[in-house]
Amino acid sequence: MNFWLTSLISVLCASAQAADIPVTIYADAGYPPYAYEKDGKPAGLYYDIVRAAVGHMQGYKVEIQPVPWKRGMAMLRTGTGFALYPPYMNTKDEPWTWPYSLPLYEEHVVAVCRKDVLAAKPRTRWPQDFYGLTIGNNAGFIVGGEAFDQAVRARQLRVEEAKDSETNIVKLGLRRIDCYINDRLSIQWTLNQLKAQGKYDEGGMHAGVAEAAVIAVKQGFLGFTDRDNGKYAYKHDFVKQFNNAISQMKHTGEMDAITRNFFMTH
Repeated sequence: MNFWLTSLISVLCASAQAADIPVTIYADAGYPPYAYEKDGKPAGLYYDIVRAAVGHMQGYKVEIQPVPWKRGMAMLRTGTGFALYPPYMNTKDEPWTWPYSLPLYEEHVVAVCRKDVLAAKPRTRWPQDFYGLTIGNNAGFIVGGEAFDQAVRARQLRVEEAKDSETNIVKLGLRRIDCYINDRLSIQWTLNQLKAQGKYDEGGMHAGVAEAAVIAVKQGFLGFTDRDNGKYAYKHDFVKQFNNAISQMKHTGEMDAITRNFFMTH
């Protein structure tokens, strides 16, 4: 009797596992400490949050795959990718991204500049105090705001894109750009990593840098494609379960614990 019962349970478990829908979520590969690739695998705060959330869900076998941000956005735009983290909500410039999950984390977008650029004149008003400068930006990121975008179109300042935070910070230190815009913590974390690895000699080979202006406070989300034409029939249920998991994690304190533990170890 025990043999048949055990066999039945094994069959049922195998059937349940076989029924799980395989889902790939894409992650920014170059945005530490929030989302990045480490030894070929996804890492970062958003990875820890998303991994915990899908652990509360049923019926899905989720793989998280890091990709360059611009490629990930292109996949959402063409409907070839199901979901990507962590976009800011931007339905005007990225109408193909919908729906968005509940907010995962709050970020502070700032402009960091070389100290000699800041010494030349006060640069506290964004973006008008930065006219005439070359601003570094991660490829595909839309973080400067509407007034900034208008200034770029009017050629009042210039934008130069690079693939990730590390590349932009090194370019800033080598005086190839005047300022760099991104999340405050991402810039600080990446700069500290570069210094620890001997890749940034501040005050020597590389320029000293400092924060100049706060541009915006933004929230990071898990964004889904709106261009799949029904390809992902499970999308509504997935979004519902994911949001329920995020809501539960915030209510129980799990979200705070994940964030606290992440920054204690990074």
